[in-house]
Amino acid sequence: MSAVSKEFLASLPTLPGVYRMIDAAGTVLYVGKAKDLKKRVTSYFQKTDQSPRIRLMLKSVDHIDTTVTRTEAEALLLENNLIKGLKPRFNILFRDDKSYPYLLLTGHRFPRLAYFRGTPKKHDQTFGPYPNSFAVRESIQLLQKVFQLRTCEDTVFTNRSRPCLLHQIKRCSAPCVKRITPEAYARDVSAAAQLLHGEASALTELITEQMNAAAAALDFETAALLRDRLRMLATVREKQFVDTTGGEADADVVAVAEAGGVIAVNLTMIRGGRHLGDRSFFPQHGEGATPAEALEAFIGQHYLDHPIPARILISEAIETDALEALLSEQAGKKVSLLHRVTGERKVWIGMAQANARLSAARRSAERANQTQRLAVLRDTLGLPALSRIECFDISHTMGEATIASCVVYEGDDLKKSDYRRYNITGITPGDDYAAMRAALTKRFRKSVEENGVLPDLLLIDGGKGQISSAVEAMAELGLSDVLLLGVAKGEARKPGLETLIFADGRELKLAKDHPGFHLIQQVRDEAHRFAITGHRAKRGKARVQSTLEDIAGIGPKRRKQLLEHFGGLQGVRDAGVDALATVNGISRELAETIYNALH
Repeated sequence: MSAVSKEFLASLPTLPGVYRMIDAAGTVLYVGKAKDLKKRVTSYFQKTDQSPRIRLMLKSVDHIDTTVTRTEAEALLLENNLIKGLKPRFNILFRDDKSYPYLLLTGHRFPRLAYFRGTPKKHDQTFGPYPNSFAVRESIQLLQKVFQLRTCEDTVFTNRSRPCLLHQIKRCSAPCVKRITPEAYARDVSAAAQLLHGEASALTELITEQMNAAAAALDFETAALLRDRLRMLATVREKQFVDTTGGEADADVVAVAEAGGVIAVNLTMIRGGRHLGDRSFFPQHGEGATPAEALEAFIGQHYLDHPIPARILISEAIETDALEALLSEQAGKKVSLLHRVTGERKVWIGMAQANARLSAARRSAERANQTQRLAVLRDTLGLPALSRIECFDISHTMGEATIASCVVYEGDDLKKSDYRRYNITGITPGDDYAAMRAALTKRFRKSVEENGVLPDLLLIDGGKGQISSAVEAMAELGLSDVLLLGVAKGEARKPGLETLIFADGRELKLAKDHPGFHLIQQVRDEAHRFAITGHRAKRGKARVQSTLEDIAGIGPKRRKQLLEHFGGLQGVRDAGVDALATVNGISRELAETIYNALH
């Protein structure tokens, strides 16, 4: 049992606040909020039916710190900020670091449709957020079909002399070459925005009126175009819109389900009356948690960093007062959490719950499969235990921008929080063996000095040369007891033909359908992906840093002409050779030199 005394419990205030359960080493094990600190903290030591997770936590508690707040909502905000920062071992954690994508209508005279993440400029319009990139791109295609808005970059738009393919297939009205007037294009942009705001019915009525007016004026060509637009709009609404009215046009549906010991939370987004899609989330440290606890944790953590709609429909009954107060304060508007609903809202929750159930079942099956793979690999290699696998790979282009990657597989999944990339310098360019020694030394020197975590299996992407370098590096660090295994590419680098090479030179070839071999391939492929994306980013950054000042033949006058013509250095980088050659004083040969220097 914990070391927390009765005197301490008796001294706790009957006020709202946050409590932190801490072990003897000073590590925060759990963060919680309470309407009444004394009542909530004391309950941990009075209940006899605690979950295994909570019982295990209480055995490690050395002391408890508390922070009093003015309101329960303030306590909830502090709790979720602390959970996000500290990531306590016994809290239910939802990691969602990625920002959500938006659909953007730029503030250009002829606005552009675009996929967007980040902070928009002052005159741009954004719509969303969307649950994933696919949903944004699908919406862009939809708007192209109905309203024929442009999607090209401004530099391309400025320098076009004839319509592009999109105009030919009726996906763009070609404002770049004045195939549509600014007024008509503005009307199409306004109609697209109206649709995205959920005003589809009003838009349909407006287009119908315009079509009838054109027909009455004997402008049959315009009437036919509007008729086709109506038909397309009707098809779009039938496929992608839900029946909503007024403030119902924007809502989130959050449902939770459990299957095979796995909890999944499904978030369905409805914006502007359109069902944009959904995403499923899986909590860390959710063992033994109830669906209601997982749902409450998700809402508190997720909406701390993401846009909040006016209505959030939830599948489980939870205490909503503090959450509603916090979310309303964060959003700057009234936010309602709705559980007991009827009609269409109930259908939405049922749909989200079904998706959560499917996601949980899928994750449970994947976990079981991964557990089997790990067990088979452990037995194949004769290891007493196999929990953590690390894999190293080297990536460069002719010795340029050498990057080493380290990816980690632990338990039953890739552990991305432990991934590392290492910039390799001070070696002969292209020397993969030296690069591998340098990477391993960087990674494991700290483990030796600080008694840090070590893998049960260390995979090296490469053949005998790489594995020899790895053996030397690990021996120098006194880590020769870590099992090293090289993964040499097969004939013609064909997947499934790889040879496994041990530190002593022994080779092992596993069958293509060997579960342990599949796990090795998965980790190796992830290490390769992580290395090459890091390398490309580093190489691209180095090349982007090239400026006009570094290019022979470009003096102050030509530099000024280029910058003015393309609106800045980024415009020059985006321009092709043909566009560069149109600038006064820039020959085609020089244009090619500029292009090659900047790319």
